[in-house]
Amino acid sequence: MDIATIIGVLFGSTVLIAAIFLGGKMMLFVDLPAFLIVGGGVTATAFIRFSMAEVMGSIRVAANAFFLRPTQPQELIREIITLSHVARKNGLIVLDQQPIRDPFLKRAVMFCVDGHEAEFIEEVLQREVNLTVDRHEVGQSVFRGMGESAPAFGMIGTLLGLVQMLAKMHDPSTIGPAMSVAMLATFYGAVSAYLFFIPLADKLALRSQEEERNRRLIINGVLGILKGLNPRVMEEFLETFLPPKQRKGRLLKGGGEA
Repeated sequence: MDIATIIGVLFGSTVLIAAIFLGGKMMLFVDLPAFLIVGGGVTATAFIRFSMAEVMGSIRVAANAFFLRPTQPQELIREIITLSHVARKNGLIVLDQQPIRDPFLKRAVMFCVDGHEAEFIEEVLQREVNLTVDRHEVGQSVFRGMGESAPAFGMIGTLLGLVQMLAKMHDPSTIGPAMSVAMLATFYGAVSAYLFFIPLADKLALRSQEEERNRRLIINGVLGILKGLNPRVMEEFLETFLPPKQRKGRLLKGGGEA
């Protein structure tokens, strides 16, 4: 579970609600026509711009921003170096019996166990990385598009409210409801775009970058195992995927050289 995303959404929502509550009645900021204009318009444009499968798939992708905790690269390096020691000592075939938590790493190791060439393994895994990134970009585009259209529909709601207000200036009792639609539509559009849709698209982009980095790390590590690289040398190489201040030299204390 990604605590940062949950904290951000809860904190932002709490600040808005508190500001509304301290400034007056909560129901002043509830307007069904304004909500329908913004919510309905954003939903409609999403289905116009993207396919049904892409829109529904983006909802599943969005869950990654809240519930997916990407594997830390340090953990992957430790696991790969452990597998490297085992392979150098007992051969690649015994890796089939090793517990491997990361599904992509397990699949890559199984290619080695099955005796595939390094070029084939690299090509297949790299293709999977590219296709995964493409799928993630579609999910990001859906939410970024919703973030772009929400303020526009807020403005449309404002224009509709102003038209209604100007058309009934002879009746003062109608000015208030019409002005409410005008103001609240803009409010709904801005809040939904800048507190939810656009930040969510950015978080999904970050998750995609982290997953791509981890998978490239795995590809390089597995190819190193297949080539029989010295675990110490491979560890130093894999640590280049980490920021400089996170590179601590050997991650396995006391790990012997086979």
